[in-house]
Amino acid sequence: MQISKFMTPEIIFGNQSIAQIGESLRRLGATRVFLVSDPGVVGAGWVEKIIQYLLQQRLDYHLWTHVTANPKDYEIHAGVAEYRAHECNAILGVGGGSAIDAAKAIALLGTNEGSIVDYEGVDKIAHPLPPMVMVPTTAGSGSEVSQFSIIVDSARKVKMAIISKSLIPDIAIIDPQTLMTKDKQLTANTGMDVLTHAIESYISLAATPLTEVHSLQAMRLIARHLRPSAASQYNAEAKGAMAMASLQAGIAFSNAILGAVHAMSHQLGGYLDAPHGEVNAILLPHVLEYNYIAAPEKYRHIAECLGENTAGLSARESSRLALKAVKELSRDLDCPESLSAIGLVPEQIELLSAHALLDVCMTTNPRDMSAQDVAALFRQAL
Repeated sequence: MQISKFMTPEIIFGNQSIAQIGESLRRLGATRVFLVSDPGVVGAGWVEKIIQYLLQQRLDYHLWTHVTANPKDYEIHAGVAEYRAHECNAILGVGGGSAIDAAKAIALLGTNEGSIVDYEGVDKIAHPLPPMVMVPTTAGSGSEVSQFSIIVDSARKVKMAIISKSLIPDIAIIDPQTLMTKDKQLTANTGMDVLTHAIESYISLAATPLTEVHSLQAMRLIARHLRPSAASQYNAEAKGAMAMASLQAGIAFSNAILGAVHAMSHQLGGYLDAPHGEVNAILLPHVLEYNYIAAPEKYRHIAECLGENTAGLSARESSRLALKAVKELSRDLDCPESLSAIGLVPEQIELLSAHALLDVCMTTNPRDMSAQDVAALFRQAL
């Protein structure tokens, strides 16, 4: 049996678990906390509540909210300057994947020199990071438990994948009640991101029994609960299930990495500043079909987890049901169905295809790809 490695932070899950934020930071040795969030989370009232938990533990803090949907290198550098100017010694990220990825990148440069672009790739971090607590408010990115931080290199218009076990937060606090302030479209977009994490981690070349159990359970939860979660902001059962799905898919992909969907969507996010979940929803069916020959039996399991009956069917027939289930879910959520709808034009495909091949997520895609293969998939999705 192959050697495998499995990493997670300490995880605190459940309604009102955000009340443990101050105590969690205090036991990590924090005294002055750099709180990273975004204007949407501030507007929803979560930051005000969290500040009260910090004050209850007599923790000083500095709030920084200058992060966009696809965090840029210059935003990170500005955040690091504030982190140092205010002499903070711990990081608290509250929000979706953008805020949490930014918080982790700021933590990286809080104790390591240079520019954030110097750390693109795998295991380039030399010095330990400050204590980190992450609190997701979307069921989507999984960044609160992952060894990834995705940041845009603004000069190249490329999303960089920075991967290191040093980026795994010390504590992840997942409170499903924070999902009740998300609108339908954000719920749909982030939910399709969770589905992509679950499927890509399951068929990844780096998947192991330790990751596969999380990938499969995340798919089951998504199939049952993403539609109801998008339909109602206040469906507590659906919110709790999607929070768990996001957590399990995040644990899976942090350890098994991802595949061509993410390698390609990173390029569109960097070049067009396109919403990550929407791009994944468009690309997923096309990449799934391409990858089928690499893992036919796994496609049967995907179809079954998504609620399809595969009894008596061949692997190929089961794979068609998996594709059908993914497409139907995306349509029910009113996700865009073409890349042209988010601004991609044919003239951009050659450059984006070349960049996608260099993305670290491509190394674990189960089927080999050339630049021509990637370009063909982009064109199919136009």
